[in-house]
Amino acid sequence: MTSQPPLLAVPDAELADLRARLRNTRWPTPWPTTAAGTEPAPGTGWEAGTDAGELRRLVAYWASDYDWRAQEAAVNALPSRFADIDGTPVHYLRFDGEHPGALPIVLTNGWPSSFLELTALARRLATPSRYGGEAADAFTVVVPSLPGYAFSPQRPSLTDPAPQTHELWHRLMRDELGFERYAAHGGDLGAGITSRLGEAHPEAVVGIHLMAVAAPVSYDPAGVTPEERAYLDSVAAWSAEEGGYQHEQSTRPLTLSYGLADSPTGLLAWIVEKYRAWSDCGGDLSSRFSDDFLLTQASLYWFTGTVSTSFRPYYEYAQGLTRRVERVDVPTAVALFPADLTQPPRSWAERTYHVTRYTRMPRGGHFAAHEEPGLLAHDLTEFFRGLR
Repeated sequence: MTSQPPLLAVPDAELADLRARLRNTRWPTPWPTTAAGTEPAPGTGWEAGTDAGELRRLVAYWASDYDWRAQEAAVNALPSRFADIDGTPVHYLRFDGEHPGALPIVLTNGWPSSFLELTALARRLATPSRYGGEAADAFTVVVPSLPGYAFSPQRPSLTDPAPQTHELWHRLMRDELGFERYAAHGGDLGAGITSRLGEAHPEAVVGIHLMAVAAPVSYDPAGVTPEERAYLDSVAAWSAEEGGYQHEQSTRPLTLSYGLADSPTGLLAWIVEKYRAWSDCGGDLSSRFSDDFLLTQASLYWFTGTVSTSFRPYYEYAQGLTRRVERVDVPTAVALFPADLTQPPRSWAERTYHVTRYTRMPRGGHFAAHEEPGLLAHDLTEFFRGLR
């Protein structure tokens, strides 16, 4: 285990290149307004994708007043470490708990996020007394970067025998950091990794906390409850309306990646739409995310050249290269935020998991660790208090 300061040191030439690309964006031909020219026509605004006015505003700020060096310094100030897991480098943050014997926990983000999304939550969990909690509830928090996301290199082959991500996490927690027992939390892609971790290593994982659940491997459609049927219908409707990105990233990710790796404006458009659509922002991005937060997430993808490799989990799952979740018997908590992608009933989650806590949150969305770190930290604390 070694420190590597500074984690980021973007050359001035690369920063200048980014700003030049932003200023020289070749904007698409705009769609027409109404005949009166005062209101957007159907298909403009956010209805057909990222709003042109909001994107132009963010691009102008990214190219001029956005202070990358300040954000770079903030990232470098985080407690970053690197581990070598049998030749596979893994970047992670470690926040030591304020109380002796703090329960270790590994937090895993999803897409289009990064480890940065989890830092506010990590600090609350590691030092609860600073936020009105009890020091005895502290966790020692580990936040790894997913393979192919920012600072953890992608796995060298689609089909090589290198361990899948959940096995890397177990090796990191047990072999590298020496934790015999630990907890795990995840949402989105991180929920799948966390589920596989709990399924594969019940001897070490005391429990898992999820913001999304895996569907059962099989079930009798005749036995589906009305609540479950309504849920399945809502998933189908969401996939038809919102799932285009997932289909593309699962089937032809490389075709998409060429444009996003070449155009920072295209990259920002691709991800910022998700921050708006999947968060509890009521259509107003600024109510949940500062411009600096959004542009730092985009800048991490840009400067590390990892938007293409961030798509690999989608493609590998679609190709059957990722282990499916079958049955998780460790204690499981499910926390559902109202603006997140899906809202599975408890009975649906219980088809796959040993659910001992099920919480419907009053607010928040897909990016709850950033949107509502207090709510999420409280639910994690309450769940794991009895499992320490």
